[in-house]
Amino acid sequence: MQYQYSVSERFIRYVQIDTQSDPNSSSFPSSEKQKNLALILKDELVNIGLKDVELDEYGYVYANIESNTDKQVPVICFCAHMDTAPDASGTNVKPILHKNYQGQDIVLPDDNTQIISTTKHPYLLKRIGDDLITASGLTLLGADDKAGVAIIMDFVQYIVTHPEIKHGKIRILFTPDEEVGRGVEKVDMKKLGAQYGYTLDGGERGALEAESFSADGAIATIYGISAHPGYAKGKMVNSTKVAAAFLDSLPKDNWSPETTENREGYIHPVSIEGGLEKTVIKFIIRDFETSKLKEHEARLESILKNTIAKFPGAQYEFTTHEQYRNMMDVIKDCPFVMDYAEEAMTRAGVKAERYLIRGGTDGSRLSFMGMPCPNIFTGEMAIHSRQEYVSVQDMQKGVDTLIQLIQVWEEKS
Repeated sequence: MQYQYSVSERFIRYVQIDTQSDPNSSSFPSSEKQKNLALILKDELVNIGLKDVELDEYGYVYANIESNTDKQVPVICFCAHMDTAPDASGTNVKPILHKNYQGQDIVLPDDNTQIISTTKHPYLLKRIGDDLITASGLTLLGADDKAGVAIIMDFVQYIVTHPEIKHGKIRILFTPDEEVGRGVEKVDMKKLGAQYGYTLDGGERGALEAESFSADGAIATIYGISAHPGYAKGKMVNSTKVAAAFLDSLPKDNWSPETTENREGYIHPVSIEGGLEKTVIKFIIRDFETSKLKEHEARLESILKNTIAKFPGAQYEFTTHEQYRNMMDVIKDCPFVMDYAEEAMTRAGVKAERYLIRGGTDGSRLSFMGMPCPNIFTGEMAIHSRQEYVSVQDMQKGVDTLIQLIQVWEEKS
């Protein structure tokens, strides 16, 4: 496609804006600084020529591209999240463009111990000749998901400047707080008004994902018995020691993120906080089969109960709560949503491959909120780490895919 892409320039500009979300915050968005990027996107959408652009109080950016066809085409939403993960710093990101990558190790200049190599990142072997963007070694890059944001923005610019492309109504949605599991908590679905959607938050070129984990959270609260340490014999029960014994009782070679792959589920302690009298351990529970979540939770509580029994006087509470569900439970009833995306990729010169998401996206929850929403590639790789990188050409192919996708929907309607 002959087009002067703006995706890489946009991406480099966006990643320099710190939008890290805060898992310990109860506000929405969890960090006010996410709105700094939201304001920029709003202004850029208006400057491109869109008239129906809104930034609401929660930090969501909504925008609208009106239909230019006489056909009755379903309203399609393209969505990406603005925040970056709390796992690594997102402050003072210094993006670096590496042109015409030839397979060499990339040593990041601000921390020479951070080396992006084909050994650790074999996908690089498929990107020989591409232009890569990395951070400088002290921060993550933010390709997750500012690559998706940049792809959508470049797509919008293309559609506005190419009115000959026939399409139905298109809705744009940029969200905060995806990385802390709250990305669509405040979305106004009536205002959004889309029948189907696609998140732009996938990895390798051609990746198309309609199946995510189902997810619950669990909290194990362990209560000990306090006593003066000098006179504690036969009296004290230290809750932190009970917690340590509990965690040590978990399987060492399975049932954890570091020992599972493909369709295997797991439980994962994500935080522990406490003292002598009380210790709280938070878990995430994951499986592709929603029904198995209760099995995992029952097994986890059984291990906890057996541990507690070894410490007379100790007590516990165990609670669970729903986080998100496997979006395939919804998307399986409208397979054309995936089929159209595959066809669009083929037209864009991309080989589509269907993958599982060992995690969740905004699309997981949006699907259950009434908008079936698979996930499309952006090229974001090594996410949540200081070795994160993205191929400029992958992002460009993402733009091409969206341009083809709206035409497929118009033709099939």
